[in-house]
Amino acid sequence: MTTPVRAASPETSTPEVIAEDVIAMLRANGGRATATRRATIEVLLTGGQHHHLTADEVAAQVRQRLPDVAESSIYRSLAALEELGVVNHVHLGHGPSTFHLNDHTHRHLVCHRCHSTIEVASSEFVDLARRLDENFGFAITEEHFAILGECKTCRTPGNCR
Repeated sequence: MTTPVRAASPETSTPEVIAEDVIAMLRANGGRATATRRATIEVLLTGGQHHHLTADEVAAQVRQRLPDVAESSIYRSLAALEELGVVNHVHLGHGPSTFHLNDHTHRHLVCHRCHSTIEVASSEFVDLARRLDENFGFAITEEHFAILGECKTCRTPGNCR
């Protein structure tokens, strides 16, 4: 179960405040607030609201801030943050998983032709999740996957790259 990362109010939702909230959550759950974890959180916060970074991209940006940190420490930081529920990883089709802060609950639609990603409110999946549970006894962990298909642009003849 993931816990969205949010400050107390939108006015206080600066990257610094959110980073401190995440560090406080780490400590409250027995985790350590290392420089690597702080830098990992900051990279994910500055990646843009809808930006998804691969582990390698996170590692490269953390190493720009902390050149002597081992990549394994960065990967462990990502794993610890994911276990806490403040970071999600998702498979956006073929290729490596991407990571993002759990700052707003959403799911992903990925065009298999142009690779564009559309973020969709989780509420759009409620009926599907309910039907899968009722019909098959299957509970999906939908934050972990993307639905592949074709976007509107690629379905229009002559528009896709």
